[in-house]
Amino acid sequence: MTLTLPAFEYVVPDTIEDAIRVLAKRGASASLVGGGTDMLPKMKRRQTRPTVLVSLSEIPEMRGIRLEDGHCIIGGSTSLTDIATSTVAPPVLATAAAAIASPQIRNTATLGGNLCLDTRCTYLDMSEAWRTANGHCLKDGGDVCWVAPRGDRCWAVSSSDLAPVAIALDGSVRLVSRRGERVIGVEELYGNDGIAGQTREYDEILVALTVPAAGMTASYHKLRRRGSIDFPIMSVAAAARFDSEGACTTARIVLGAVASAPIRATEAEHALVGRRFTEEVIAEAAALAAQLVRPQNNTDLGSRYRRWMAPVFVARALRDLPATGEHNPSNTPRGDER
Repeated sequence: MTLTLPAFEYVVPDTIEDAIRVLAKRGASASLVGGGTDMLPKMKRRQTRPTVLVSLSEIPEMRGIRLEDGHCIIGGSTSLTDIATSTVAPPVLATAAAAIASPQIRNTATLGGNLCLDTRCTYLDMSEAWRTANGHCLKDGGDVCWVAPRGDRCWAVSSSDLAPVAIALDGSVRLVSRRGERVIGVEELYGNDGIAGQTREYDEILVALTVPAAGMTASYHKLRRRGSIDFPIMSVAAAARFDSEGACTTARIVLGAVASAPIRATEAEHALVGRRFTEEVIAEAAALAAQLVRPQNNTDLGSRYRRWMAPVFVARALRDLPATGEHNPSNTPRGDER
């Protein structure tokens, strides 16, 4: 079956102010688009039906990577390829960006697009004909979630690769709309609900991501069926600081693609503080983090396997930290592990 795009108007403002004005004029019928690598397939499947697409691709202020006052600032329209090959961005962000999709998609897809990915589910990411034949789910206008029919919420999962890393690095995003500007932690950008997956309003533009340029070691591991193309079915981002004697002073562990938002494993983080990362300590923290993982059968591999892999991947991410220096220096994607 050939899926075609519905009719829509394509608007390409060249300033943030112009984009804000278009969104204010067109209202909820308009949607922002970066590279369109996720939006356009969703439109073909009739999962979303905007009549106006407002492209952010020609706004110079929203492109590029720079260092400023000890922080790395990445424009929302910066391509994933530019991040993956950057010598300025923290290498763990480059690692995560390089693990996304394929080279062709990374050339087009953007930072903002990946951070603002809608939640995904195998019952939803199908053609309109399939969804109609099988019954529309809660996120698709129906009255039941086919993943958990007895529940009253949507269990679609967050599948951004960059979100767990940005949270682990204690990053923030700058959001701009006609109401003004606000800066929030990346963690605050997400809500653990498959339908209301983000706190960003429809007319807010994610202008930039800011993360500390140095000071934490960090790593990222991604579980997926194939070594490329696929979205994560589970991911782990970890970051930590150590004192001069090798004891952890700060730790952040974030699990992706196991819930409708990235999850902080705070109990595991607390268990690491003040301790060296011995195998016993890593195993303890990995077990604590894995207790948060209760995935549903809504990806291309079953929930049981993802749950089994949780402590394994947390342990791998933590083992990467002590010997990495300022950040994980490897730009090799951690996406081929199964």
